[in-house]
Amino acid sequence: MTGPTSEHIDVSVPQVAGNSPASDNQASIEDRDPSQLDARNVLRAMNVDASTGLSSEEAERRLEQFGRNELESAPPVPKWKKFLEQFRDPLVYLLFVATGISVVAWFIERSQASHSGEGSEALPFDAIVIVLILVLNAVLGYLQEAKAEKAVDALSKMTAPQTSVLRDGRVSHIDTVELVPGDIMVLGEGDTVSADGRLLSAASLRIAEASLTGESVPVSKKPDTLASAKALGDRSNMVFNGTAVTQGTGRAIITGTGMNTQVGKIADMLSQTEDETTPLQKEMTHVSKILGIAVCIIAVLVLVALATISGFHSTQDVIDSLLLAVSLAVAAVPEGLAAILTVVLALGVQRMAQHHAIVKKLSSVETLGSASVICSDKTGTLTRNEMTVEKVVTPSGEVELTGTGYAPIGQMVGAGGSDLASDAPERVETLSTLAIGAMANDGDVRKDEDADEWKIVGDPTEVSLVVAARKVHADKQLGSMNRVAEIPFTSERKRMSVIAEDKGDGNRLSVFAKGAPDVLMQYCTRIRVNGQVRRLTEGDRQTILATVESLSGQAYRTLGQAYRPLGTASLSEVPGVVSNAAGQVSDISEQDEAIEKDLIWTGMVGIIDPPRTEVRAAVAEAHRAGIRTVMITGDHPLTAARIASDLGIIRPGEQARTGDELDALSENDFDATTSDVSVYARVAPEHKLKIVSSLQRQHNIVAMTGDGVNDAPAVKTSDIGVAMGITGTEVTKESAKMILADDNFSTIVAAVREGRVIFDNIRKFLRYLLSSNVGEVLTVFGGVIFAGFLGITQPGVEGVTVPLLATQLLWINLLTDAAPALAMGVDPQTDDVMGRAPRGLHDRVIDAKMWGDIVFIGIIMAVVTLIGMDMHLSGGLFTDRSVSALGHDAQMVEARTMGFTILVFAQLFNAIASRSARQSAFVGLFTNKWLWGAIGLSVALQLLVIYVPFLNTAFGTTPLNMTAWFECLALAAFVLVASELRKLVLRSMKR
Repeated sequence: MTGPTSEHIDVSVPQVAGNSPASDNQASIEDRDPSQLDARNVLRAMNVDASTGLSSEEAERRLEQFGRNELESAPPVPKWKKFLEQFRDPLVYLLFVATGISVVAWFIERSQASHSGEGSEALPFDAIVIVLILVLNAVLGYLQEAKAEKAVDALSKMTAPQTSVLRDGRVSHIDTVELVPGDIMVLGEGDTVSADGRLLSAASLRIAEASLTGESVPVSKKPDTLASAKALGDRSNMVFNGTAVTQGTGRAIITGTGMNTQVGKIADMLSQTEDETTPLQKEMTHVSKILGIAVCIIAVLVLVALATISGFHSTQDVIDSLLLAVSLAVAAVPEGLAAILTVVLALGVQRMAQHHAIVKKLSSVETLGSASVICSDKTGTLTRNEMTVEKVVTPSGEVELTGTGYAPIGQMVGAGGSDLASDAPERVETLSTLAIGAMANDGDVRKDEDADEWKIVGDPTEVSLVVAARKVHADKQLGSMNRVAEIPFTSERKRMSVIAEDKGDGNRLSVFAKGAPDVLMQYCTRIRVNGQVRRLTEGDRQTILATVESLSGQAYRTLGQAYRPLGTASLSEVPGVVSNAAGQVSDISEQDEAIEKDLIWTGMVGIIDPPRTEVRAAVAEAHRAGIRTVMITGDHPLTAARIASDLGIIRPGEQARTGDELDALSENDFDATTSDVSVYARVAPEHKLKIVSSLQRQHNIVAMTGDGVNDAPAVKTSDIGVAMGITGTEVTKESAKMILADDNFSTIVAAVREGRVIFDNIRKFLRYLLSSNVGEVLTVFGGVIFAGFLGITQPGVEGVTVPLLATQLLWINLLTDAAPALAMGVDPQTDDVMGRAPRGLHDRVIDAKMWGDIVFIGIIMAVVTLIGMDMHLSGGLFTDRSVSALGHDAQMVEARTMGFTILVFAQLFNAIASRSARQSAFVGLFTNKWLWGAIGLSVALQLLVIYVPFLNTAFGTTPLNMTAWFECLALAAFVLVASELRKLVLRSMKR
C-alpha cells in the first residue's frame, strides 16, 4: 500500500453569524489527516453546525476565499505557436541553412551582374522552392495534428453538475462548482461525489472508487475515526471527488475542493510532468546531425579540391564554387523528407483509426511499435470491470456459469466445463441458491435498446447475482414472491436479508439471506442437500469454510445464500418479533435476531471481475513480439495475481508486489524489482509513476495504458500513454498520446504491429531517399573532380563545369523522388514484424549496415550516371562515335540529359530494391500498387521534361532517341542488379 497523503484542513475560515465559532482552546488540526480526527473536531475546526450546515452568506464568502470547485487546466496553445512548432525539426534547420547560403550567393551574383551589365536570375528560385516545400510540410503537420486534437477542458468534466448540500438548515441542490470547504454533502445511491469530505454519518454506504484507486469492488464507508494513517483506498471514513455512491446514504463535510482534492492533486502531478521526446524524434535528430556533418565535409572538400585543381581566378569563380557547394548540400539533404515523413505518419494515423486506435500526435505513431514494455491497469483494461458469478458451490458439488459481463447470456456446466445432467442435484441446488441471491438483492440490470447494451443499477456485486439468476432462469422461481421487508447489508453485519410473501401459497412469508459465508453460516442450523433439509453438522461447516478458503485463494469474492420459511403470513406472528399494540411491526431491520436464525444453507457463489476474453491472445502476441506486459493496479494482490496468471502475464504461483513493499525498497532494489516483477497491487498514483520511470531508466520504451484518474500521471510520463476511449476518464484521455476507441487490449497489439510496419516503411523510404541523394552527390562530386577524364568541360571557359544543373537536382529531389517515397511509406507488411524483438532504445533508424547499403547503392548510381554522360561527350573514356558530329555545347546538353535521365531511372529501380534490406525485390513485387503508380507518375514527369520544348529550356534538356533510351534503361537497371547480388551475398552469409 501507499503511504498516506495528508489532506490539509484550513482553519482560517472566518467566524460569522449563522455558524458556530471554533472554541478558543481547540487543538489545531492544520496539516493533519481528517480521517484520523473525530468528526466533531472537524466540524468545530471548520465552524460548521452539523444540523444546519453553512449559511448562504458564509458559503458566498468561502467561495470567494477558496475559489470555485473545479480543476485547473493548462491554457490552450495558440494556433500560431502550434504552426511554428512544425518547424522545430533538425532537418528543417539544415535546409534553412542551405537556403540562406543560396540566397547570399544569389545576392552576390546579382550584384556582380548589375555592375557588369550582364543578366542574372530575377529571384533565388532554388531557395524559394525549398522554402515552399518546408511551408507545405508545416501546413500538413499542423492540419493533421489539429484534426486529432480536442480543444476540450477534460479536467473540468470530472465534477458532477449538481450536488445536494445542507445549507440554511435545509437540503438544496446547487451547482457543483459552488461547493466550498465546510459544506455538508448529502449523498444517496447513484450520486457522484463532487468533492473530498469527511463522513459524518452513513447508512449501508458503499462507494465505487475504481476510477481513483483501481479497487474493482465498491468500498464500504463508515464515519468511525481511523486510529492510524491509511492508504487512499483504505480511508473508510473519507469520500473523494469523482467517485460514485452505489448503495446507501450518508453525509460528509467537505474538506477539499477543486485542486485541493485527490483528483486535483493528480491533475497537479500532470502539470508537473514533462512530455517526453519520442524515439522517432530522437532518431531523426541523430540522422540530421549526420547529414549536417556530411554536408559540411562535402562542401569543404569541393572547395579545397577546386582551389587545388584550378584555383580561384576571379570573384565569379568563388561564386560558382560556392553555388556548387550549395548544390551539393541540397543534393545531400532530401528536401521532401520532412513532408514525406509527415504524410506517412498521417496515413499511419488514419490506418490506426480504422483499428480503433486514435493517435493524437503524429510522432507518436511509431513509438508504440518500439515499445518493449506495456504497463496496464487491471480494472476496465485487462478486465471488463463487470463483476461476474463464475462458480456456484452447493452441498452436492460445484458448477460453473459461462458468459461474462452484465448480459444475461450463459449456461450452467459442470466443474471444468463438463456436461451436467438435467436431473443432477447440483443443478437444482444451484437454481435455488441463485434465486435466493437474486431475491436478497437491491440491484438490477436493464437493456438500453438505444445503445444496445446492458446497464446496471446498484452495487455491481449484487447485480452479478441478478445476472447469474437470469442466465439459468433461476429468477422464474421468484415469480410469485413479493418483497415486503428488508434487513439491509452493513459492513458490520456483512449480510443482508429480505422477507417476501408467496402469493401462490397464501401469502406465507419466507426470509432470504446472503452474506459473507463464514458470517452467514453462524445463523444457519440446517442445510439443504439433494432436495432434503437436514441438520448442519460440524463437518459441513468445515467443508464450507475450506471451500471459501479455496475460492478466495483463486481471487474469488464469495457470498453465501440461505433461507427459512417463516410459516405465517404476518410478521407479527413470527416468534420473537415485537409488534406494537395495533399488532404492527414498525422496523423489522432492528429485529434481525428474530428473523435471521435457524436458516437453511443452500450454497455459495464465487464472483470475480473477469478478464476480457480477447486479452490472453493479445498478451501472448505481445510476448511473441518480445514485449513484456506489466499489470499495475490498486486492487487486492490475490485478485491481481489470479487475473495476471489467467492472462499469461505471469506463471501460476507467482505473486504480486504491493505498494507497501515498494515503499521499503531503495532505488537500486526498486529497479531490480521492476526488471523482474510483472504484477503490482495496492499501488497509488505515485507508485505507478515510479514504476514507469524505473523501467525507463533500464532503457525500456514504455507504453502505459489506463482508464481511471489514478492512471493519468503515469500515462503522461510514459513514452506513449494509451487511454481507454469508452470507460476512460476525460483526465486520462487528455493525458494520453493514443486513445483506444473500443477499450480493447487487443487493439494495442494491432497498434504495435502497425507501428512496427510504419517504422519499417520509414526505414525503406529513408534507404531509398538517402541512397538516391548520395548518388546525386557522388555524381556531382565525381563529375567535377574527374571532369578532365570524362570530358565534362566548357571549351574556352575557366572554372567549374557542373555535370548536372541545380534545377535538375531539385527536380529529382522534389518531384521524381517524392511519389515513390510516399508509396513506400504505405508499403504492406513484408516481414513477420511481430516475430522479432522490439527495437532497442539506442538502435539507430539508420544503422551501420544501412549506411553501408546507402553508400553502396549511391556509388553504383554515380558510376552508371557518369558512364552514361561520358558516352555522349567527346574526349571521354567511353565516347559514342555518333556524338562527334555534334558541337560541344550540344554534346553537353545531351550528356546532361542522359545523366539526368539515368539518375532518375536508377532511383526508380532503387525504389523497387529498397523495399527490403535482405529479401529479394522480386518477392511480392506487385503487392504495392501505389509504388507502381508512383513509378509511372515519375516516368511521365521525366518524359515531359525531355520532350516538352519549354521544359527543355527550363531544365537544360533535349529529346533522346531510342538508342539513348536503351542505354539509359540498361545502365539504370544495373542498380537493381547490383542490389540483388548484394542481398544474395548477405543472405548466404547469414545462413
